[in-house]
Amino acid sequence: MSPAPPRYQLRETGPPPSVDTVPALILPTARLSDSYTAGVQEFIAEGRGGPDDRSLLGDLLRDAGHPDGTDAWIHRVLDFERRLTTDPPARFVPSTTYWWTDGDTYLGRINLRHRLNEALSEVGGHIGYDVRPTARRRGHATAMLAAVLPNAAALGIDQALITCDTENTASRKVIEANGGVLEDEREGTLRYRVPTAP
Repeated sequence: MSPAPPRYQLRETGPPPSVDTVPALILPTARLSDSYTAGVQEFIAEGRGGPDDRSLLGDLLRDAGHPDGTDAWIHRVLDFERRLTTDPPARFVPSTTYWWTDGDTYLGRINLRHRLNEALSEVGGHIGYDVRPTARRRGHATAMLAAVLPNAAALGIDQALITCDTENTASRKVIEANGGVLEDEREGTLRYRVPTAP
C-alpha cells in the first residue's frame, strides 16, 4: 500500500514567502537606520540638503550632517527630530515628524506643525512631506497625508493649511485627493485648506 500524497508541499529552497504589510506612520527610530539612510542618500543624489535647500530635510542635513555610516549620525537625526517637538529652534514652531514605513522600509517623512507663525501662514503651512525618490508615484504621499490628518485634528487644527509651488502638479493632486480646497495663490505658492476630520 503506498502512502497517501501529502496535502501540502514544503518549500525546500528560497526565502520564506513574505507577509504583506500596510504602510504606516511611526515616530523616527534607530531601528530603521539602514533604510532611512538609504532614503536620505537618494534625496542627496537629487540635490537635496545643499545650502540653498530651505526645506525641513535641508535643515536636518545641515544640523545632523550627511550620512557617514555611523550610529552617531542616526542619533543626531533623532535628536533633531525630538527637538522640533520639545525645543524647536527660534524660527521654528513645535512640530512632530513621522516616518512613513512599510515594515522595515523607510518610504518618506511628514512633518505636522502644531501651530503656525507668520512665515508659515504664508508658505509652508501645517504639514510638509517628502517621499523618497524610489518610492514615488505609488500613492504614498496621498496615503501619508490622509494618515496624519487625524493627528492634526487631535491638536485642534480643523482646517490644515498646506502649500505647494504652482508648478508642483504631483503635490497639488495629493492635497486635492485629501479634500484640499484652494484658498489662494501668493507669489507662485498655492495655499490650500484641508479638513482634518471627515
